[in-house]
Amino acid sequence: MDERTKIAAEHELANAPIDAGVRIGHVHLKAADIDRALAFYCGVLGFELTQRFGGQAAFVSAGGYHHHIGLNTWESLGGSPPPPGTSGLYHLAILYPTRAALGDALRRLIEAKIPLDGASDHGVSEALYLRDPDENGVELYWDRPREVWPRTADGKVSMFTRQLDLMGLLAAAEPKP
Repeated sequence: MDERTKIAAEHELANAPIDAGVRIGHVHLKAADIDRALAFYCGVLGFELTQRFGGQAAFVSAGGYHHHIGLNTWESLGGSPPPPGTSGLYHLAILYPTRAALGDALRRLIEAKIPLDGASDHGVSEALYLRDPDENGVELYWDRPREVWPRTADGKVSMFTRQLDLMGLLAAAEPKP
């Protein structure tokens, strides 16, 4: 066991749980080509460009936030994705506020001919899984209200994975602007 692992293990039991109000604010991804990445995140998914630094970096957001996703080529310009079987990002997850908004995301993916890797109903959420142009895993999902989450007899959350009704999700899509 290396020193950092040992320190983390010693402190694991001594520390209280993290504050329940903590949220993950943004993700910053390595990209091989900024224009290609922006075509996906802005052109397909609909994020808005908030700032760009030439072909080296860009920041995109929803609703005027400073950025939800950072993209850069500082160490990856023209690069290739990491090979399978290596460590790194499994996927980033983008939370949609409603089922209708997720349905709209599905419509956008279909129109852009972006293939899905999967689509699942997890009981607590419905999720679409795909890859961005740099082969980063992307999950698009919405959470059901907590009061309808499946639970065990003792009240613990009981997630599952079932096939997602894509036609039902598409029918729930918000009308095109």
